[in-house]
Amino acid sequence: MIHGESYKPIIAEAAKMAIGEENIYERVFIFEPLKDKNDPNAVAGAVGFSVRQPKFYVFKAKAVLLATGGATLLFRPRSTGEAAGRTWYAIFDTGSGYYMGL
Repeated sequence: MIHGESYKPIIAEAAKMAIGEENIYERVFIFEPLKDKNDPNAVAGAVGFSVRQPKFYVFKAKAVLLATGGATLLFRPRSTGEAAGRTWYAIFDTGSGYYMGL
């Protein structure tokens, strides 16, 4: 059985093998979506920066998926009792996902 806290590393490893580790950007804070110049209702990429290094990123894409969270407690931890009702998966629940959607 796969428990919630074990799910992310398993999926991350599968993604690295499928698309290549050089195509995965981790610890990048995306702060602004880029609109498509031909369609103002479409998103064509995003702008962000590394939270560990002084790097700035501009991503261009044919399709963009907003996956900023909102699934806290979808997978419950193995612990019971006090920890069962807490936000255990996303330790920094800032509401930034709501901003990106707006």
